[in-house]
Amino acid sequence: MSEADAGTVAKVAGILGFKDEDLVQELGYDDDVDFLLRESIEDLIGSQMFDEADHDVVDAVILWWRKEDGDLVDALVDSLTSLDEGGAVWILTPKSGRDGHVSPAELQEAAPTAGLHVTTTSGVSADWAATRLVPRKRQ
Repeated sequence: MSEADAGTVAKVAGILGFKDEDLVQELGYDDDVDFLLRESIEDLIGSQMFDEADHDVVDAVILWWRKEDGDLVDALVDSLTSLDEGGAVWILTPKSGRDGHVSPAELQEAAPTAGLHVTTTSGVSADWAATRLVPRKRQ
């Protein structure tokens, strides 16, 4: 990887809002994830991400999600189990035209059912898009 590519990946990890000492849980890890993005996030937070077996309270969740992964609403609800108040879930989905692509409409439909609100979406790598979801405010 060139120095410019490494800088771009680090910038993307920063755009996701992570900072040193944040606790981040990663769900849906598989051999197709963007390893450069993962490494950049871990460099930025200064530690490894928690995995699905960890139950510590975390500042954010990274959820790698593909069309064939099952029930999206269930996965989103499960992603909230360890999320601290004020935290965010970043769902990373394959971009349009890639195997496992999930349409934005599916995310928009599933999020409210899981108690989440879609706030922003951006491309984070050649193959993955990230959508930020936050818990809806209770009234």
